[in-house]
Amino acid sequence: MPDPSSARDRSESALTEWLRLAAHPATVRRASIAALIVGALLIVINHGPALLAGQLTHQRIAQMCLTVLVPYAVSTVSSVATRKELAKKKDPA
Repeated sequence: MPDPSSARDRSESALTEWLRLAAHPATVRRASIAALIVGALLIVINHGPALLAGQLTHQRIAQMCLTVLVPYAVSTVSSVATRKELAKKKDPA
């Protein structure tokens, strides 16, 4: 019967490794650039007319923050997956 504590340890180790890769300076830099470019473009597309009309509400600001966070998260997940894949190819053991 598998030891549940060792499965939990592996899960915690995997999460720690994922977070370490997500916090890597190159990952953060790449995700930040993607978030700024894609987020700004999406804000203009989705909120441009309201911004030009001066209709800036707390709800709209929250939506705009999420608009920037989504590309950051997507880029981070993609970068971590790529780093893990490259590490596996480098060390197949």
